[in-house]
Amino acid sequence: MQQPPPQPLNRFERRRAQTRQALIGAARAILAERGNAEVSIQVIAERADVGFGTFYNHFETKEALFDAAVADALEEYGQLLDAATGSIDDPAETFATSVRLALRLAASHPEITGILRVRGLQHVHSGTGFGPRALRDLEVGRASGRFRVADAQVALSAVGGAVLGMVELGATTDLGDEAGEQAAEMILCMLGVPADEARELATRPLPALGQ
Repeated sequence: MQQPPPQPLNRFERRRAQTRQALIGAARAILAERGNAEVSIQVIAERADVGFGTFYNHFETKEALFDAAVADALEEYGQLLDAATGSIDDPAETFATSVRLALRLAASHPEITGILRVRGLQHVHSGTGFGPRALRDLEVGRASGRFRVADAQVALSAVGGAVLGMVELGATTDLGDEAGEQAAEMILCMLGVPADEARELATRPLPALGQ
């Protein structure tokens, strides 16, 4: 049975959603800037331009807010990758493209990059961001014979660690585009793509990363 379309939010619900998103946005900015969540609820509320007591209308604890902020940032990152790679059918090319675009985040999306550096490794196997999308492509690639991996979850751990390592290096070192190409090539080879093909896939023109 088809579900009815969701009803539009009323004014109160819109304001509540806007306030919640303001708190999440403040937490995202603080986490990216400071590299930790060691800040008072008062500071978060002031950053979000809401009253102190308003915080508890949306989150029980500061930790719950920062968890929501990380999930929000990682999902935005995942949606950026979806938009950039949506027209690519080959999981190997999708992987190569995603790895290379991850290194461009530092310039185009510094806040997301900062959050990836701080919390990304903890969320490789979470339900948001790069993880579930990479796992999807790994499973498609394994089923089609494109990738030679015994366990997609293990492969995700290896790929996720490699990508986050490159993000960290790119944030602290002046890397050129060739670094992303090399990383993508090595990851494809690790997944079983022949070396010559991996090199070709890793040097194809990149799609734009949206705003």
